[in-house]
Amino acid sequence: MALSYIAPIVLLAVSNVFMTFAWYGHLKFTGKPLFLVIVASWAIAFIEYCFAVPANRIGHSVYSAAELKTMQEVITLCVFAVFSVLYLGEQITINHVIGFGLICLGAFFIFKGPL
Repeated sequence: MALSYIAPIVLLAVSNVFMTFAWYGHLKFTGKPLFLVIVASWAIAFIEYCFAVPANRIGHSVYSAAELKTMQEVITLCVFAVFSVLYLGEQITINHVIGFGLICLGAFFIFKGPL
């Protein structure tokens, strides 16, 4: 049963790494034709779906759909923050941190349950 709680988080993290590369990885290849990067992004996104769909299928046995979506969004922000710094060479500003923090606060209320 504990696997049902952990597996979705791990699978969502892996899927988000692939999706982040699918959506933003091409930004380092601005000289490539748009059609080519779209096809490459779709191929990467297919791999992402191979992780995201099982994550949601397994996770829905122990989490609500809203909780799964909230997890996915928070994981996306974490993956994106690391990606944008390490891969794109961009900086995280205090505005980003505050904005991400507010989203995480929203996630807290999703998991907190009815007030």
